[in-house]
Amino acid sequence: MIDASQLLQVDDLAKHYPVSTGFLKPKALVRALDGVSFRLDGGKTLAVVGESGCGKTTLARQITMIETPTAGLMRLDGTDIASASAQTLKTMRPQVQMVFQNPYASLNPRKRVGSILEEPLLINTPLPPAERGERARAMMARVGLRPEHYGRYPHMFSGGQRQRIAIARALMTNPKLVVADEPVSALDVSIQAQVLNLLMDLQQETGVAFIFVSHNLAVVEHIADEVLVMYLGRVVEQGPKRMIFDSPRHPYTRALLSATPRVDVVQRKVRFMAKGELPSPLNPPPGCAFHQRCPHAIDQCSIDVPLLRQVGGHLAACHRAEEI
Repeated sequence: MIDASQLLQVDDLAKHYPVSTGFLKPKALVRALDGVSFRLDGGKTLAVVGESGCGKTTLARQITMIETPTAGLMRLDGTDIASASAQTLKTMRPQVQMVFQNPYASLNPRKRVGSILEEPLLINTPLPPAERGERARAMMARVGLRPEHYGRYPHMFSGGQRQRIAIARALMTNPKLVVADEPVSALDVSIQAQVLNLLMDLQQETGVAFIFVSHNLAVVEHIADEVLVMYLGRVVEQGPKRMIFDSPRHPYTRALLSATPRVDVVQRKVRFMAKGELPSPLNPPPGCAFHQRCPHAIDQCSIDVPLLRQVGGHLAACHRAEEI
């Protein structure tokens, strides 16, 4: 039975890329995603966190139907979008939109703001030009842009204003889900708060759900309802935001939290640092992919891949999760 409040269901999602290792050598396989599962309810925010190379953006590209998964199940409002036909994908794409990381690169510099906002309606709806313009102006007002901005080019705006334009464009088709891939990482800290508050206000107004991809846990703590922690293409911890931040059960999550600046003096003194660098996804370690960097690792960690299981009210993939 499908939960009526459940917007997105992802089960054992995988995405593998064949890559060349040299002239006349066999191709290797990069397992960018390797068995990712989660649920997202309408109107909620799921944060996906981890280091660069952990698979966050690859996951975003599968959910937005930019790429086709290698294996696994994705259901959006009960419709399978992992193995859907081209016609079904064309119908479903307006319901899932994306806000990209760099507002300086994601907007066409040759188009005026009005044309940028009207383009999703031009592609996906039969609306006449007058109504498209009316909707674009209404959306501009909603995200805090002035009417005179309608005829200007992207280069005439600051980074924060450009990201507001990108958010407005993503909302033009009234999507049920918006995937935001590091939407504030290219902005000044003072502007980041404005954009985050805008996203939260728009969620309250429209009921849109967010998948918020980030490496910044300070930002995630501000906006997320649930948190998904990824490492080398796999989920290592998952649960409600407060449980992840207050009682993390995976050493990698603890390392990420330790690297986040804290105001509380006690929290600043609790340091847990991961050793070494992220392994190559072309040649991941056997067993737990994190064991070579983990001070809690035991012999079992280098042999058996830990399964994601219930520990302390949320999910963790660590052989010693109960002890940590």
